[in-house]
Amino acid sequence: GKASRGGQMVSGVVQTMGNISTSSKKISEITAVINSIAFQTNILALNAAVEAARAGEQGRGFAVVASEVRTLASRSAQAAKEIEGLIGASVSLIEQGSEEVIAAGSTMNEIVDAVKRVTDIMLDIAAASDEQSRGIVQVSQAISEMDRVTQQNASLVEEASAAAASLEEQAARLTQAVDAFRLHDTGATMRSSFL
Repeated sequence: GKASRGGQMVSGVVQTMGNISTSSKKISEITAVINSIAFQTNILALNAAVEAARAGEQGRGFAVVASEVRTLASRSAQAAKEIEGLIGASVSLIEQGSEEVIAAGSTMNEIVDAVKRVTDIMLDIAAASDEQSRGIVQVSQAISEMDRVTQQNASLVEEASAAAASLEEQAARLTQAVDAFRLHDTGATMRSSFL
């Protein structure tokens, strides 16, 4: 994803920084050569000035040229020193930048790992939610079954209650019939004793 691309970009920047650092070191080597040439030119110009002074009037023109050469050598040396200073500062900044980029690269790798872990956790949560959803469906089915059984039981209780009421009514009628029979039987006994 984006985090992975960020990691690759940081790696590219680290490599570029390394290339710049290498180029800076080469420039430093070149300025060292310029410094050396300027130093040698300065010595040659000094020798030429000494020889011109010995030559007297005839060497005056040559002395002017030698002086100009010395000035140019001095300027070259100064420019080389400035370049060296700038390169030194650049190398220092590049090294600092490299360290920061490497640190950023390390952080990006940690972010990539963290994102992967979060993705795995999200997948686990999704799987658990799916399982939980199936469990809820099963519980819902069980509750529906319990409700059906409860309604069936209620219906059976109503039927049993109606049957009990009917039985009670029939028992009452039977009791009345038996009582009537007893009364009739008692009357017959009394009549036979009068005879």
